[in-house]
Amino acid sequence: MALTTVHLVRHGEVHNPGGVLYGRLPGFRLSALGERMAERVGEEMTGRDVTVVTASPLERAQATAAPTARAVGVGIGTDGRLIEAGNLFEGLTFGVGDGSLKRPAHWWTLRNPFRPSWGEPYVAIATRMLAAVATARDLARGHEAVLVSHQLPIWTARCAAEGRRLWHDPRSRECTLASVTSLTYADDELVDVAYSEPARDLLPVQPQVAGA
Repeated sequence: MALTTVHLVRHGEVHNPGGVLYGRLPGFRLSALGERMAERVGEEMTGRDVTVVTASPLERAQATAAPTARAVGVGIGTDGRLIEAGNLFEGLTFGVGDGSLKRPAHWWTLRNPFRPSWGEPYVAIATRMLAAVATARDLARGHEAVLVSHQLPIWTARCAAEGRRLWHDPRSRECTLASVTSLTYADDELVDVAYSEPARDLLPVQPQVAGA
């Protein structure tokens, strides 16, 4: 029986002075603090039996993966299935004050929080994420893999893997910046889920939630 662990890593803090929901938009890089967070994840993975490092194609995920790839001596693969969830509010500020929610034209998009109606369906996110996990598990069979992704995809994948409902309150996600959600498999059977925060002491007072 082969034990394989797939670590789902959320990227570090993003430079976003405009406070927009950046989603899949290009050009959003790690902040200086985010770079320190990425280094902290690399330190966490040093000495571990990591044979695969793969990241979402977005810049912030690739940059977060880099210190880990250097630490374990492997290249960074790219998997589009790890990308951030699609969102109709991409590029906008999100809120009821000066944000996009004050516009009645946007209210229709919020009609179904269980799907959700404003973006990529939870079922679609879970399907692509677990397929990426299965690919990494096969490539790293008997070892460990690191997949760098984004908050909503990681949390949705964890809920699906644990057999929990996919719709949720975003404030309840256990997936802070630069956190590590570890799925351990005996052959192809999930036997353990663990969570850690290597950069916990670096987290901002109010961790990012949306567009992460």
